[in-house]
Amino acid sequence: MTREITLGKRLVGEGHPTYIVAEIGINHNGSLEIAKQLIAAAKHAGVDAVKFQKRTPELCVPEHQRNQMRDTPWGYIPYLEYRYKVEFNQAAYEEIDRYCRELGLDWFASSWDIPSLEFMEQFNPPAHKIPSALLTDHELLRAYRATGRPIILSTGMSTMEEIEAAVALLGEENLILCHSTSSYPCPPDELNLRMIQTLKEHFSCPIGYSGHEVGLVPTAVAVALGACLVERHITLDRAMWGSDQSASVEPQGFEHLVKYIRVTERSLGDGVKKVYESEKSSLSKLRRFSQ
Repeated sequence: MTREITLGKRLVGEGHPTYIVAEIGINHNGSLEIAKQLIAAAKHAGVDAVKFQKRTPELCVPEHQRNQMRDTPWGYIPYLEYRYKVEFNQAAYEEIDRYCRELGLDWFASSWDIPSLEFMEQFNPPAHKIPSALLTDHELLRAYRATGRPIILSTGMSTMEEIEAAVALLGEENLILCHSTSSYPCPPDELNLRMIQTLKEHFSCPIGYSGHEVGLVPTAVAVALGACLVERHITLDRAMWGSDQSASVEPQGFEHLVKYIRVTERSLGDGVKKVYESEKSSLSKLRRFSQ
């Protein structure tokens, strides 16, 4: 069985170029202008898609957290009010959709609740992304499955039993399963990149990687280990206010990341030993045969 699915105009899976996602998430801090700067930076870096996060705050914020006060760029405000500050409305998403189409860039979102998922459906996204936190929300998983679109599922904070249950519910036919560790930023000794191979052994769908580490090398290593899709957060400046900024990659770093991934792909080869044309000069000069 071929491990591949279609995302937009791209085939994603074994034998195809890595599908690279720049997650904007909420790094825009509620500013459409910053969001568009991040989209433009992602396009310049050469990614395939950008991703946002969509929530209905009154559904996603637990009762006991709603009135907790938080220092924010908008002042010292309740957490629920903050969550509303970083949510885009209909008009903003229409502009995001227009701008991404103008640039020829795929875009989609992680929807944290059913109304948000229904909201995102109007934009005909190439896929939906289920964040790690929602892997065990089977009601929401069923709503995702009912859209009939490709699904990308991250697996941070999850046991193998929980992952198996989620995959059994979603089905493997139109699914990309992403290894992830949900700490921000993630220390190297908790990245556990060999889980990419473990997931490939357990499931027949394409396997990806959603990284939250500092630095670029582990993401390229994930590609070498078989990740066919990679996702990293993008930011204009890692020193900006926001919970995900420090585990994000700045625009120039994202350009480097894309180059590292493409070099990694070219370097892997096919595993068949051969004498390359470029070696033949050295072969004629240096090879020694025993008598």
